[in-house]
Amino acid sequence: MSDALLALLGVLLLGGILSGAPVGFVLLGVPTLVALLGASLGVFDLGFLSAFPSRAFGILTNDVFLSVPLFVLMGGLMERSNIAKRMMLTAGALFGKREGGMAYAVVIVGALLAASTGVIGATIFMLGLIAMPAMLQAGYSKSLASGVICASGSLGQIIPPSILLILLTDQVSSAYQAGRRSAGEWAVQPVSVGDLFAGAFIPGLMLVGLYLLYILVTSLRRPESCPPVIPRDELGNQTRPDLAEVTYSLVMPLLLILIVLGSILGGIATATESAALGAAGALVMTAMDRDGVPRWRRALMVAVLPAALALVLVKAMGGAQASPLAAGIGTVALVMLCLGTLAALVQEFRRGGLWDVTLSTASMVSMLTLIVLGATMLSLVFRGLHGEAMVEDFLHGLPGGSMTAVLVVMAIIFALGFVIEYVEIIFIVVPIAGPPLMAAGVDPVWFAILISLNLQISFLTPPFGYALFYFRRVAPPTVQTIDIYRGIVPFILLQMVALAIVYLVPDLATWLPRALYH
Repeated sequence: MSDALLALLGVLLLGGILSGAPVGFVLLGVPTLVALLGASLGVFDLGFLSAFPSRAFGILTNDVFLSVPLFVLMGGLMERSNIAKRMMLTAGALFGKREGGMAYAVVIVGALLAASTGVIGATIFMLGLIAMPAMLQAGYSKSLASGVICASGSLGQIIPPSILLILLTDQVSSAYQAGRRSAGEWAVQPVSVGDLFAGAFIPGLMLVGLYLLYILVTSLRRPESCPPVIPRDELGNQTRPDLAEVTYSLVMPLLLILIVLGSILGGIATATESAALGAAGALVMTAMDRDGVPRWRRALMVAVLPAALALVLVKAMGGAQASPLAAGIGTVALVMLCLGTLAALVQEFRRGGLWDVTLSTASMVSMLTLIVLGATMLSLVFRGLHGEAMVEDFLHGLPGGSMTAVLVVMAIIFALGFVIEYVEIIFIVVPIAGPPLMAAGVDPVWFAILISLNLQISFLTPPFGYALFYFRRVAPPTVQTIDIYRGIVPFILLQMVALAIVYLVPDLATWLPRALYH
């Protein structure tokens, strides 16, 4: 009877998710109904549900999730500024004069935006609106231009700081601790956000390198598909960015990335502290991009990012207690950081620029919270129906040991990626398949990075790939859907190659976390 209820649970979950109903309510409601049905049939103990309140409270007080709204706010602020547009125009002017140059610029800007915002929809919109017309006007292949923009815009799933990696951290850490405890190991170190950010660093750069290599090969074999793009102003004159424009457009975002990622990867700050610095930096960069900002206020805001970097360096050297000089530098940097952030906050509040971004941040975080609570209920009901034992027996019974089991789980995630969002996949698959894999000795960081690479593919796979929908909304009418599909195929294959490489060479995901933290 438990098998039948588990099958019913799976069918109702899939049907509810595909029906378009809010996923959080589906994950809360369906397991509850199945649990009540199982209790009436005498095959489910309602005592399992008594653990839900304490688990829900533990989730809401989890330090990992505190960083999520701050990273979402950081991305929302960057999305609403003109920084992304300036980055694309500057990079296009720097690289566009050679075959494939504009495609190189799209990939590089996509990677920088992934590391500074992580907002996939906004990145694809911006790249599609700015780069696509210039590429088509220069004679780029429609399929190549479409594929480059869709693939580059979705890099935010693997390049930290990624919301996907933060959500994975909690689930993989819980699965790792549960799996090792079942194997008789009780002193288990949790998996941190820094572990996954460090683990994703090399695979993310590798994926960017594969994209650039593909463009290089294409430009050599078919130069007519990606001719040079000469940037021109409104009068038709050739333009080239000066040093000040390059500094403002590229160096400032790079400094923000250095502060956020460097403080996490260096173990200097927690993910929440780094996210707070990132949100402050994004707020300042957004405020500086406004017209009519007084010179004194702009000077205060310009000092915020250097001040934040100084604070990170002071803490890396041992904090204010290290020496009187460090204490003085830290104090001055903190005062400048607070004054500049306050000036930007007051300006954006008066201009009404904060309401929309805070509202969208609250909406997204509320949705994620509801999904997390629903996944907790699903996990309890699944365990009460003895589903964990069934999954463990299935995975351990596969020939080839844990490597085959991981491969099977990756195949399941790949198939689910065609029809289900990445958030639901994380909170459904990892709690079910993770513990038996961790009990078998699978490295949690390697497993998490494989999942993130796998889920990134789902953004490009039809019929429900989000990158395709975002791009379709901004693509010119001359670009047909078949052009988009043709363009994404090489990049899907490249993503699968990256996934296979990390699967075969786990050190690509595990070496940097070990070197930094262990």
